[in-house]
Amino acid sequence: MNIAIVPRPLGVTLGRTDRTGCRLSDGLVISHAPELVREARWFRQVLEAGTGWLIHLAPHESAPDAAIELNLAPQIELPSDVASGVHDRTRDAAYRLTSAGGRIVITSPGAEGTFYALQTLRQLLPDATFRKAGYAEPVSIPELEIVDAPRLAWRGVLLDVARHFMPKSFILELIDLLALHKCNVLHLHLTDDQGWRIEVEGYPRLTEVGAWRRESTGSDVTAADSDESFHGGFYTREDLEEIVAYAGERHVEVLPEIDMPGHMVAAIAAYPALGNTDERLSVRPSWGISSHVLNLEDDTLRFCTDVLDEVVHIFPGPYVHVGGDECPTTEWKTDPRAQEIMHEEGYVDEVQLQGWFNARVANHLAQRHRRVVAWDDVLESDAPPDAIVMAWQDEARGVAAVAAGHDVVMVPQEWLYFDRPESADPDEPVGFSGPTTLEKVYLHDPVPKAIPAGDRHRVLGAQCQLWTELVATPREAQYRYFPRLCAFAEIAWSVESAERPKSYEEFEGRLRQHLERLTAMGVNFRPPEGPHHE
Repeated sequence: MNIAIVPRPLGVTLGRTDRTGCRLSDGLVISHAPELVREARWFRQVLEAGTGWLIHLAPHESAPDAAIELNLAPQIELPSDVASGVHDRTRDAAYRLTSAGGRIVITSPGAEGTFYALQTLRQLLPDATFRKAGYAEPVSIPELEIVDAPRLAWRGVLLDVARHFMPKSFILELIDLLALHKCNVLHLHLTDDQGWRIEVEGYPRLTEVGAWRRESTGSDVTAADSDESFHGGFYTREDLEEIVAYAGERHVEVLPEIDMPGHMVAAIAAYPALGNTDERLSVRPSWGISSHVLNLEDDTLRFCTDVLDEVVHIFPGPYVHVGGDECPTTEWKTDPRAQEIMHEEGYVDEVQLQGWFNARVANHLAQRHRRVVAWDDVLESDAPPDAIVMAWQDEARGVAAVAAGHDVVMVPQEWLYFDRPESADPDEPVGFSGPTTLEKVYLHDPVPKAIPAGDRHRVLGAQCQLWTELVATPREAQYRYFPRLCAFAEIAWSVESAERPKSYEEFEGRLRQHLERLTAMGVNFRPPEGPHHE
C-alpha cells in the first residue's frame, strides 16, 4: 500500500496487508490526556464536518476502549539513520502513530506533536473527508506504525497583504492549509509603500488614508499589471486577534511585520511629518523602491515605538519583524537631524544611520520581551546583535549572518519566492524574475552546506514567500502557493538519509494523490502538467 503523506514522515512501517489496523465510523470515541483536549476538539471538529459522524471525547479513564487514544510520553525514539538530522528544538514535536488491534494510538511529548500526528491521520482517510460535508461511510486504516519529527524548527510562509489586501477569510483558510502541511509560522507583511493594513490606536489616519490607494500603475514588467481601480483594506485589532487565536489553535505562530525605516510611504502619506521633505505624498501606486523614508526625529521614533507597542499587544509571539530592507539614504544626506546624528555618532556613511535606527527599535522591543527579525539588508549597518536575520538575497547572506553570530531563517529568492512563475511557459502568471519550478523547490536544501557543521544550529529554519504586487486575489495567491508550498513543507520537515534518500519522482507520486485532497478542499492549485490555459 502506498502511504501518500505530505510532508513525508521519517519512518512508515506497514503491518500485514490482510489485516485492518483500525476501523473508524459514526459514534467513535477519542480518549485523551487532559493536556490534549484542545487537539482532540480540533480533530473532532474537522472529522465531524467531513463525515457527518458524531464523535465523542473522553478522558482516558472514562473510555478504556476508545478507537483513538492521545497519549503523552517524555520522548519518542526516532529512527537511527535520521535522528541526527532532527533539530534539537523540534524534539518535542515528535510523535508515534500506531494502527493495530482495532485502535489508533498516538503518543507525543506534547500537544504540538499530537496535532501533527492527527494531521497525518487525516491523510490516511479518504480524500472526500477533506470536504466540508458528504462522506459518511466507515473508514478502514491499515495496520501500520509511523514515527515522525520535524527537521527544522521554523517552517514559515509569508503572505504580503500590503501590496494587495487579502480578506480575513482567506487568511484563515491559509492557516488551515499551513497546518495541514505542518508549517508553523505565518508571516504577515502588514505595511509597505502601497498600503497600511493594521489599526493603531492614536493614529487613525494610518488606515483612513494609508490603507487605500487610488490605482496600481504597474511596473516595467508588463502593462497587464496596471489597474486603475481604487484598492485597499485593513484589519481591525479584533480581526488580527481572531487570526492569532485561530492560528494558535493549529500550532501556527503569526509573525507580524512592520517594515521600517524604508517602505513607509503609506505612513508618510497619512502623517507627512514622518517624512524628510515638504512634499505631500500619496499612498504609492507603483511597485519598486521609493526614495522616501522615515526621518529620524524623536517624534518619528516615538511613532514607531507606539506602533510596535500596538503590535506587541495584538501578537503574543516572541518575535516582531521590523523589515529593514531596501532603505535608500538619499534623503538623510540633506536632512538636518540625520546629519546631526552623523556628527554626534562619528558616522562616515548615511547607511550607518539605519543601524542607529534599528538599535533603538530592537532595544524598545527587548524591553517588551520581543526579539527582532529583519531582512538581511541589516547586515550592512550594524544589525542588532540578537536579531534573527532572514536571508532573502541569496544563500551567501545567510552564511554571512551565521558567521556574524546571528540566528538565521533561510528565505533565498531563487528557490523560495513563489511570486516567480513556475515555468517559462508564456501562459504562466507574470513574475518579476525567472521561473522557480516545483522540482527546483523540492531539490533545494534550506541549510547551506557552506555553514560549518558546528554552526548549523543557528539555522532556525526556512520560509517561502509570496509577494503580491502581481497577485491581486486569494484565488491567484493559492495558484502561486500550490503545489510549490507542498514541496517547501517537505524540505523543511523531512529528513533524508542513505536509507531514505530524496527522490523527486517518489515525491511526485505522493503529490498527485495529495492534490486530490486539495481538490476536495477547493484549493486553486497549478496543475503539475502545466499552467491553466485560458
